[in-house]
Amino acid sequence: MPTPGLITLIGSGETAPSGRALYEPAFDRLPKPVKVAVMETPAGFELNSAHVASRVSDFIRHRLQNYKPDVSVIPARRCDTEFGTNNPDILRPLLDADCIFMGPGSPSYAVRHLTGSYAWDMIKARHRLGACLTFASSAAIAIGETAVPIYEIYKVGDDPHWIPGLDLLGLFGLKIACVTHWNNTEGGANLDTSRCYIGRARLEPLLPALSNGTIVVGIDEHTALTLDFSEQVCRVMGKGTVTLVDDGKERIHKTDSAFPMSELGDVRIPDASEGIRPEVWEEMIAAQTRRENSPSSLSDEAAALIEEREEARRTKDWDRADALRDQIAELGYTVTDTSEGPKWEVA
Repeated sequence: MPTPGLITLIGSGETAPSGRALYEPAFDRLPKPVKVAVMETPAGFELNSAHVASRVSDFIRHRLQNYKPDVSVIPARRCDTEFGTNNPDILRPLLDADCIFMGPGSPSYAVRHLTGSYAWDMIKARHRLGACLTFASSAAIAIGETAVPIYEIYKVGDDPHWIPGLDLLGLFGLKIACVTHWNNTEGGANLDTSRCYIGRARLEPLLPALSNGTIVVGIDEHTALTLDFSEQVCRVMGKGTVTLVDDGKERIHKTDSAFPMSELGDVRIPDASEGIRPEVWEEMIAAQTRRENSPSSLSDEAAALIEEREEARRTKDWDRADALRDQIAELGYTVTDTSEGPKWEVA
């Protein structure tokens, strides 16, 4: 079985001009075109959750276009509706995703609607089979063993507390509580909005309540931490630092530095299907087998023609676009124009 894929935790800035660099370590190790699935779930309570997800999908298509990304947005907004995290039909793009992204929204909402869901098992299965996972902002908080319910504390006024997280890394021997926006300064001189807006004075009294061995991973804004299971090493990139808090003691890792994954706990690689329901694992293995046996990779020549055709369409050179479609067909591919960009398949 493949080694589990790279996990990237982003403090903020996933669609900032400098954000491209935060995706590149994952995309560099994936085949082109990179198949990306963007989950709406963390922002599913928002009426504009589709727009929130489309900002990320548009960013990936345009800023990372040299990887020829094939991006799908998955409208899995709740666990109990048609547009849900338990609906295999809308989750289908997860079957062969090379990279799965979740980002802004509410950590507690993401936990509530992903825990025990079909979608969460699919995400874990794809990761075990080598797919990269990228979690930004609220989603990065949600995947920990323990999570901070930011909205409830910062917006509603609940007393500071922890909630159980999705615990993505528990089976890997790592107990973490991720806190993004670690160095936020939006409150200015009069209000401490660091530690993801709740401030140092509210977070620090919570530390003794963490279970024994849980490490707080504080990620600055416009900064990312990657977890590489093949080398069992973590790397910091971006504009800021990553702070590890263990038993009240801080260790700060600067950008462009690396540290052994053992600083986060006693690392183990779980059995391939451990913690995943059998029917999901079987479905993922079948999809992986179909993909490996299918001549579905896009040739460099066809990819260049598709990109050239998109430029012709942008300039409304329809004759040129039609001619390029014919050339693409001669190479054995069909192209369909969609609102999310061109989609190709083997003819």
